[in-house]
Amino acid sequence: MDTRAFKRSLNSSENYHRKGFGHEADVSDQMQSEYQSNLVQQIRSNNFTIQRGDVTIRLAEAFGFCWGVERAVAMAYETRQHFPTEQIWITNEIIHNPSVNQRLREMNVNFISVTNGEKDFSGVDPGDVVILPAFGASVQEMQFLNERGCTIVDTTCPWVSKVWTTVEKHKKVDYTSIIHGKYNHEETVATSSFAGKYLIVLNMKEAEYVVNYILHGGDRAEFMTKFERACSVGFDPDRDLERVGIANQTTMLKGETEQLAKLFERTMMRKYGPDQLNQHFLSFNTICDATQERQDAMFELVEEPLDLMIVVGGYNSSNTTHLQEIATERGIPSYHIDSADRIGPDNRIEHKPLKRDLEVAEDWLPVGPVVVGITSGASTPDKIVEDVLEKIFELKAIVPVT
Repeated sequence: MDTRAFKRSLNSSENYHRKGFGHEADVSDQMQSEYQSNLVQQIRSNNFTIQRGDVTIRLAEAFGFCWGVERAVAMAYETRQHFPTEQIWITNEIIHNPSVNQRLREMNVNFISVTNGEKDFSGVDPGDVVILPAFGASVQEMQFLNERGCTIVDTTCPWVSKVWTTVEKHKKVDYTSIIHGKYNHEETVATSSFAGKYLIVLNMKEAEYVVNYILHGGDRAEFMTKFERACSVGFDPDRDLERVGIANQTTMLKGETEQLAKLFERTMMRKYGPDQLNQHFLSFNTICDATQERQDAMFELVEEPLDLMIVVGGYNSSNTTHLQEIATERGIPSYHIDSADRIGPDNRIEHKPLKRDLEVAEDWLPVGPVVVGITSGASTPDKIVEDVLEKIFELKAIVPVT
């Protein structure tokens, strides 16, 4: 399928929308009242620090809603205003934040159900309005909705679209796209649908396995078993790893993506020689600015003297999980929570440690003076961060400043 030709055709359709509908002012007021926080703004203005009683809060200098997320949510709100009576669907969570998705449900936006990893579009009728989330949608889903005669509102983040353009460039010159990401993450599913040949690698360990195969060969059956759900149909490691290009899920750790790209560059140089590198390796910068800023701010924050760290964001949010990784690697007691409701009244907190299920920690907030670092993922509204702060102050029996 010629994905470029399809996208051009879709872009020219009057049933396809990538911009708002003229309700920006109303939506801006609504989002400000629902998601913004005067307290968080006050802390930002005070060098990202606030002290109440014996609690000192240090905020990361970049956190929370990024431009792409804010744009996607605003477009979803505008869509509801512009189509007040039509049936509206969304193909996935608009962003990885439970409170924002719940708000859309309250606005009578229907979410496509998923069973055993398969989406059920049977309830979508011709003429229905369908929102594509910030992570994007696969080209097959777009084609189906277009042929069904739906009105499509595409909120895909432009940074994600940039990655799609990159893998299409790989496809045009018959390179295999090495995609740094999680094979079952909706953004990576969408990206791979725009690629030709592709292989998805999760981390440096998997990347090292692949480059070892490139240099020395290996057990083809073992390779295919290892990547059976993370490669294109008909992928052959003995044929399809001679010419590779690098792409990534935009929310992966910047440093790891760069490290992975360098590994493949060195490998192709070693195998084919420096003079032949450009015939075997392509790399474009597809690391999202907002993801990078939040990670850089987190690296700075964990250099501060902190007693503990709270990371606020959806449990299925990749960029939030990577922020948690940074704190954990520094040995700072760190708690990943998706809302203030996880903080109980008896100094208990329900949180998600890295790569584990939810756990409850007792007496997590120390007695006496404490310095707490706070950050939040790119899908987390400031209002949720405020709720978390107020819970901490409440546990410390600090009367709110009015």
